[in-house]
Amino acid sequence: MKLRTICSLGLLLLVCSALFAQLRVLPPPNPSCDGLSNLIEWGSQFRFNACHTGYNSYEVILSPASVGNLVLDWQYTTGDQISSTPAVANGVVYVGSFDYNVYALNALTGAKLWSYTTGGPVLSSPAVANGVVYVGSTDGIVYALNAASGATLWIFQIGYYVFSSPAVANGVVYVGSDYSYYGAVFALNAATGAYLWGYTTGSPVRSSPAVSNGVVYVGSFDHNVYALNAATGAKLWSYATGGSVYSSPAVANGVVYVGSGDANVYALNAATGAELWSYATCCAVDSSPAVANGVVY
Repeated sequence: MKLRTICSLGLLLLVCSALFAQLRVLPPPNPSCDGLSNLIEWGSQFRFNACHTGYNSYEVILSPASVGNLVLDWQYTTGDQISSTPAVANGVVYVGSFDYNVYALNALTGAKLWSYTTGGPVLSSPAVANGVVYVGSTDGIVYALNAASGATLWIFQIGYYVFSSPAVANGVVYVGSDYSYYGAVFALNAATGAYLWGYTTGSPVRSSPAVSNGVVYVGSFDHNVYALNAATGAKLWSYATGGSVYSSPAVANGVVYVGSGDANVYALNAATGAELWSYATCCAVDSSPAVANGVVY
């Protein structure tokens, strides 16, 4: 049995393999994270699940001891660079490219199954749920595509750049945008694309929402991290950092972890927004934290 895991580099989508594997009993899911993604594969949403922890507790093959045995298995070249993070569901890799396309590739062979052309570069990372691929494009549209065929199921026209990666939880798609140059977070019905609510911030929202315990957490270029009621969009709290928040929050054990352009990583109480601690780095923290076993990366 081979392991195939996903890597991205420049114009290429690379897949690596190792010649070892081990089957173990899967641990129970994290009850605090709504919309838990596919438990066997790497993750059908950005940062693995709707909590955006970036940690797959069900991965039992890769380890510090085994990762050195990875070798190139296949590669697929798109027409331009890739900033989108691949999603994997049911043996298919879904990824966007600056060449305006969303691609579906066979996870075992790298063969293209289909591609879908949008009206702009696709930096958004796809989310896959219930046979549907959700992704945004810089053409200002959120797309829902049939995961098997790439056929359009619905589109939602925001009208301004969508860099944010959708999160899907409890039948709702949450996504940020540059809406009206002020920025906004949208909640859409996952089945129909119908507008449920929108919350306008003071600047673009390129952070990807995290969803946990009925709350949506997201950052904005207006320097704030927001906590919004997932059902209504009402603001529960906001926390002001000293710089633009491009980073996507990760939520674990009642704490929100997020980076800021003020060169700090913040840990905030998920219920109140109170700062628990901050860590100063050398430079702006635009990357999104990963959280595993009590450690923030």
